[in-house]
Amino acid sequence: MSLTVAYSALLTGILVWLFLVRKLSAKSWDANTAISAADAHADGFERMPASKLGLRVFLVVISSLFALFMSAYYMRMGNGHGAEANLGDWRAITESPVLWINSTLLVFSSIAMQWARSATTQGDLARTTKMLMIGGLFACAFIIGQLYAWRELRVSEVFTPQNPAVAFFYLLTGVHALHILGGLYVWGKTYMKLAFKQAELVDVKLSVELTSVYWHFLLLVWVVLFGLLLAT
Repeated sequence: MSLTVAYSALLTGILVWLFLVRKLSAKSWDANTAISAADAHADGFERMPASKLGLRVFLVVISSLFALFMSAYYMRMGNGHGAEANLGDWRAITESPVLWINSTLLVFSSIAMQWARSATTQGDLARTTKMLMIGGLFACAFIIGQLYAWRELRVSEVFTPQNPAVAFFYLLTGVHALHILGGLYVWGKTYMKLAFKQAELVDVKLSVELTSVYWHFLLLVWVVLFGLLLAT
C-alpha cells in the first residue's frame, strides 16, 4: 500500500460521491426526469430508495477514510513512501486477547442483524424485534469490550505518548467504534418503534435492511483493521 494508492482511493470515493449526490438531487417531480410507475414496471426498472442510495454513498466515504488511515499506519511504520518517516520510535504493541472476544461479539451481532432482516421478509414481527434486540446487545458488548481493551493498553508497559503505535491503535479502533455508535443510534430508533408498537413491520423493513448492511460493512472493516494490527 502506498501514498498513490491512498490518494487514488480517496479520489475514487469523491468522484462516486459527487455522481451519487447528483443523482440524488435530480428533481424527480420534473416532467423531463420523472418516471411514472407504469413506465418503471414496463421497463423492468425500479427506482432505488434515497435512503439506500445515501447509505451506499456513506459507505464509499467511510471506505476511503479507513483506506487513508491504514495507509498512514503502514507508512508511519517506515514502509513504502513512508520510509523517511521511520524515526525509530515505533514500538509494536501486543494485541489483547479481549480483541478476539470483541471480534466474536461483532460477528454474532452481524448474524443477528441478518436474521432480523430475514424475519422482516417473512413478516415475523416478534422474531424481527427479538433479533434486533440481540444484535444491538452484542454490539453494545463489543463497545464495552473495546473500552476494556483501551484500558488494558493504557496501563501496559508499552503505553507512552511518544509511541506512534499506541496512537494509531486508539485512532483506528476509536473511529471504528464511533461508527458502531452511530449505527446503534439508528438501531435504537428502529427497535423502539417495533418494541413499543409505534410502527408496523412494513414501515421499518427498509431500516432493518439498511442496518444489517451497515453492520456487515463494519464487521468487514473490523476484520481488515484487526488483521492489520495483528500483522504489525
